[in-house]
Amino acid sequence: MIDAVATDSSIPSNDKPRRTTRRTRMTGAERRQQLLEIGRTLFAAKGFEGTSVEEIAAKAGVSKPVVYEHFGGKEGLYAVVVDREMRRLLDGVTGSLTAGHPRELLEQAAFALLDYIEEYTDGFRILVRDSPIPQSTGSFASLISDIATQVEDILGKEFKSRGFDPKLAPLYAQALVGMVALTGQWWLEVRKPKKAEVAAHLVNLAWHGLDGLEPKPRLIGHRKN
Repeated sequence: MIDAVATDSSIPSNDKPRRTTRRTRMTGAERRQQLLEIGRTLFAAKGFEGTSVEEIAAKAGVSKPVVYEHFGGKEGLYAVVVDREMRRLLDGVTGSLTAGHPRELLEQAAFALLDYIEEYTDGFRILVRDSPIPQSTGSFASLISDIATQVEDILGKEFKSRGFDPKLAPLYAQALVGMVALTGQWWLEVRKPKKAEVAAHLVNLAWHGLDGLEPKPRLIGHRKN
């Protein structure tokens, strides 16, 4: 009978023994990195509220307690993702400021932000969202402020050489960096024109505005305060 043949161990078999495939167990650091990458993708696509610990765990092929073990929950994972992206963008912008000529420095800063948007699109999508976590590690506004602080020194030297008040450098630094950042948010969605052209137009506006800067700007309208 078929059942007897199937269960009779005395019958020789020419079948090769099956190979058992064992999955390589991840180290703690590897698992943490995997969860960060999965969380980054989901937060970018669905936002913080639209992402669940269950979904993160399922994508990673682990149980929910593993996520809690590494990050204490969804909030902890989100905070680490945001912190890493902020550091990546800040390092990219500040590290790009290597030229001596102010106009080229503006070009380098614009390219650094656009490069980040192009290469780390998910990260930028996360950063530009308002953080849903109270006392978060940071926000896009605070990141822009950090970058502007780096630009302050450059503008301060330029203002001083032109006879302008260097104390106003922080104001202009915030304006310049904010202009590039907001344009970057727009370019994130449209991706036109090409990156180099966007950078050229940003610098065109910023540089020629600086080139014709009045030492004491005045208002020409009726409103004075």
